[in-house]
Amino acid sequence: MFGVNTSLIRFWEKEFDIVKPQKNAKGNRLFTQKDIDNIALIHHLVKERRLTLEGARQKIRENRDDAENNFKIVQSLKNIRTILLEIKENLEKDIAHNPLSTEDNYREGALQ
Repeated sequence: MFGVNTSLIRFWEKEFDIVKPQKNAKGNRLFTQKDIDNIALIHHLVKERRLTLEGARQKIRENRDDAENNFKIVQSLKNIRTILLEIKENLEKDIAHNPLSTEDNYREGALQ
């Protein structure tokens, strides 16, 4: 999900008090949605924004709302980028299948 080793998730669990999964009888971790959201925030701060662990802890402690809002904005922008790349790919496929250039298509439409 985050592209990191499970050992890193366990490490973050020890380093950040906001990740507290329950454990079943076998000792398997049961993460709530809140835990997953918190791990995503930590991942964003440490891996994407390249804050140190102390810097990420401080950001969460002092300004958690801003950190969460910035994370949500970045996620939205990534989703928009993905959509735009898909549109670009589809347009390129359409142009590749049509031997006329876009400019020629406009001229033809104007002449009809």
